[in-house]
Amino acid sequence: MTLSSSAHVDTFCRDNLPPSDSWPDLLVDGPDVRYPVRLNCGTALLDDVVAERGGQRECLLAPGAKTWSYQDLLDSANRIAGLLSTELGVVPGNRVMLRGPNNPWLVACWFGVLKAGAVVVATMPMLRAAELRSVHEIAKIDLALCDHRFMDDLESAALDGVEIVAFGGAHDSDLTARISSQPTTFADVDTAADDGALLAFTSGTTGRPKATMHFHRDVLAIADTFSQHILKPNPDDVFAGTPPLAFTFGLGGAVIFPLRVGARTLLIEKATPVELAGHIADNGVSICFTAPTAYRAMIAAGCAAHLSTLRRAVSAGEHLDAAIWHAFFEATGVKIIDGIGATEMLHVFISAADDDIRPGSTGRAVPGFRARIVDLVGNTVEDGTPGRLAVQGPTGCRYLADDRQLVYVENGWNVTGDTFIRDEDGYFWYQARNDDMIVSSGYNIAGPEVEEAVLSHGDVLECAVIGWPDEARGSLVTAFVVLKDGVSSDDATALAIKEHVKAQIAPYKYPRQIRFVTELPRTQTGKLQRFRLRPDATSS
Repeated sequence: MTLSSSAHVDTFCRDNLPPSDSWPDLLVDGPDVRYPVRLNCGTALLDDVVAERGGQRECLLAPGAKTWSYQDLLDSANRIAGLLSTELGVVPGNRVMLRGPNNPWLVACWFGVLKAGAVVVATMPMLRAAELRSVHEIAKIDLALCDHRFMDDLESAALDGVEIVAFGGAHDSDLTARISSQPTTFADVDTAADDGALLAFTSGTTGRPKATMHFHRDVLAIADTFSQHILKPNPDDVFAGTPPLAFTFGLGGAVIFPLRVGARTLLIEKATPVELAGHIADNGVSICFTAPTAYRAMIAAGCAAHLSTLRRAVSAGEHLDAAIWHAFFEATGVKIIDGIGATEMLHVFISAADDDIRPGSTGRAVPGFRARIVDLVGNTVEDGTPGRLAVQGPTGCRYLADDRQLVYVENGWNVTGDTFIRDEDGYFWYQARNDDMIVSSGYNIAGPEVEEAVLSHGDVLECAVIGWPDEARGSLVTAFVVLKDGVSSDDATALAIKEHVKAQIAPYKYPRQIRFVTELPRTQTGKLQRFRLRPDATSS
C-alpha cells in the first residue's frame, strides 16, 4: 500500500512500520470508511462536533467532579496542544506517553497530543517501572504526561531523555497551571489520514509486549463500523464503563464512540461491579462497556434495579457465556451485546445486537469487516468445523518493528489466535484461544465450553479451566473455581459441580480436578490469564 505524504517531522513511526507485503489486506473502499487524504482524528472528533452541534453540550462527566462541556474540552485540548508545541518541544510524529486513570484531564491530554500531530502512547495506570521501561524501549517516548497521583513508578522508571509533566494537580509546574497562558485556539496539525495516531500496546499475557500502530483514519473507522452499525448511539446517550483508555475497548467506549455522535461519557477511575451499578443509576447511563464477570457480579449482588436506564450493555475481552447473557436479560430486559476485538484491529469486528443476537454466539462480522475459519495452512474449513479465526477490515495489524507481524498476518488476513466455529447462518461460536484447547485421552476439549458449564452451577462465581499435565491422559481437564460467599470449598461441593457439568455437556469433558481459589489471575483489562494457573507458572 502506498502511503500519502506525512505531516510527521519525526519519522520514527513510518520508519518502523512492518514491510508493506506483511500487512493485512485493508478494506478501505466501503462507503462508511472513505476519508479524505488529510485527516486529524482529534479535529474530527472534537472541533467538527462543536462546529456542528455547538460547544455547550455536556461532554465529560466524572463522579463528584465538575461536568465538562464540549467547549471546555476543546479549549483545554487546544491549550495543551499549544503547550506541547511551544514550550515542551513536541513536533509532529513525537511519541507522548499518557499515564493515569480515566478522567477528563486524561481525555484532554489525549486530544491535545493528537491536535499537535504527535502520537499517543496510552499506558495502563497500574504499570510498574520495569513495564514502563519496556514501553519506552519499544516506542522511544519523547514526553510523558502523567496524572499527578501516579508519578512514583514513572519517575522510578528513569526513562532516558523523557521529560515528565504532571497533570490534574495544584502545583505551579502542573500542566493544568502551565496551560493557563496558552490561547484556547490552535491550528491542528494537518496530518495525513495514514499518519500514525496511536501506538497501542497489547495487554498480553506472555512475552515482550507488542506495539500496534493505528492511523488517524483507523480511529474514525471503528466508530463508523462497530459503533454506527451495532451500537447505534445517539446524542442523548450517556456512555460509561470500566476499561481504561489504554485498553482500546475502553478507548472506543469512553471517548471515540460518544464523541463521534456528540453524546456524553461518564469517566470512572475505578469501580467494583456494585459501584459501577451505582454510577449507572446516579448518572442515567444508557450504554455500558465492561467485562462479562462484571455483568454477572452486578446481577448476583442484586443490582438490577440500578440498571433501569441501560439500553445497551457491551461485553468484550472475554467470552460471554450464555448463562450470563440469560441471567442479565432476565433481570434487566437488556440484551448484552457480545463482541470480539483485538488491539491489533483496534476494536470489535464480530458482534450482534438486538434480535440478531444468538446467546452463546459472539455474532457475525461487523459491517465493513469479513471473517472466516481456516485450518493450519490457511484454507477455509466447512461450516461447523473448528478452526482459526481470520479477519479483514478497514483496520489491521501493524506491529512496530516486530517480527511477530509474520505470525499474526497470514496471506493478507489477521489471524487472531482464537478457535471458532462458523455456522451456516454466518454466526461465529467461540471455542477457545488456540493455546487453550485441551487434548485429553485423544479428545479435543475447549476450556471455555467447560467453564460455561461450571458457571451454570448455582454455587460458582468464577471459573477458569486449563489442561493439567497427566501421564496417562496427556492432560486432565482442571477447573479453578471461585465460589459464592458462604459456600463450603469441600469435596461434596466439588463432586456436585462435577455431576452438574456431566449433565450439561458430554461427560468426557467434565473437570477431573476442581481446585478452589479465592480469585483468578487477570490482566488490568480483565482478561483471564489461564497460563498463570498452569503447573510451570504456579511452581515458579
